[in-house]
Amino acid sequence: MASVELQSAHKSYGNAVTVLRDVNLAVADGEFCVFVGPSGCGKSTLLRSIAGLERLSSGRLLIGGREMNDVAPARRGVAMVFQSYALFPHLTVYENLAFGLTLAKVDKAVIDAKVQEAARVLQLQPYLDRKPKALSGGQRQRVAIGRAIVREPGVFLFDEPLSNLDAALRAQTRFEIARLHRSFGQASTIYVTHDQVEAMTLADRILLLHAGEAVARHGSVAQFGTPLQLYHHPRSVFVAGFIGSPKMNFLPGTLLSAGPAEARVRLRCGTELTVAADAQRLTPGAEVQVGIRPEHAEAGAGTQHLVREVLWQERLGDSTCLYLDSGTPGLPWVLRVDGRACAEPGQRVAMSLPASHLHLFDADGWALERRVDIADQSLALTA
Repeated sequence: MASVELQSAHKSYGNAVTVLRDVNLAVADGEFCVFVGPSGCGKSTLLRSIAGLERLSSGRLLIGGREMNDVAPARRGVAMVFQSYALFPHLTVYENLAFGLTLAKVDKAVIDAKVQEAARVLQLQPYLDRKPKALSGGQRQRVAIGRAIVREPGVFLFDEPLSNLDAALRAQTRFEIARLHRSFGQASTIYVTHDQVEAMTLADRILLLHAGEAVARHGSVAQFGTPLQLYHHPRSVFVAGFIGSPKMNFLPGTLLSAGPAEARVRLRCGTELTVAADAQRLTPGAEVQVGIRPEHAEAGAGTQHLVREVLWQERLGDSTCLYLDSGTPGLPWVLRVDGRACAEPGQRVAMSLPASHLHLFDADGWALERRVDIADQSLALTA
């Protein structure tokens, strides 16, 4: 059993600083869960609390169905991979991998078998006699992961393990971690990152955390769900703005009418839009925000569209991001178009806003239920 459950977890330092508030979480056996959120939201504190390196102020922590609040870190059945690698510089790769088992006085033959297997899986066999200073950053990270693997824990904990690597190496190591997780069997993985690309690509489910004043108002958990749930059905403006890059465009307006399947909104600029959402809990005249992701808006005039001036463009090769004047200084709208498209600053372009791709939020930033079925599509690939 390698499930992890938190019940009403709370962490504060004295009476003044509350880091985590009312965290409820259940990670199933074999699940890959990613903690993500802005700086200071308590991601690493929550991970360290699971590891036993921090003590919860209140609430319960269960691992494999057993309460672990007062259990020593070494007895929790978890292994942690740190951001800084935490390797012993005077020991070889072999000795670093074997260190925990040696400390536990495991038989030497068993240690050697486990170290050799971890080295094979992580492609570290040529480096077993080297010391950490003779390794690249990616190789050091693999040694840190290998030290966790040899312990055969029920739960793997990763604390921003890729933040010290360059972009190309991050992508490669991200693939390696995903591949390793599949080989862990029923072992669960909890992974902390500030990089939403890592969260979206690695996670079975994502825990997105609030920071700052929002913690006191709403608790620490902004949303817990699959990557596509957070992307297509964000619970709030905060979630919608955090998940996705570039972030979602927000268009303030006033609710004109609402039915069970669609709402009618007048934007501040006077344009009226139809949104596929159920806004019946609001009354006409209520202040709302309409959201659309840059990749879901379409270039050109459509049934409902806005015409705006281009401020600048980012040409990324596969796509081009056009930054459009929203009327609010410093908060441009973004339109993502084909990489071959080009629009110079000062040019006016149309941004089409399909009703099925629009999101609707109330004045407090909470999402209204979308009346759009977003299901995973299986793509059949044939040779």
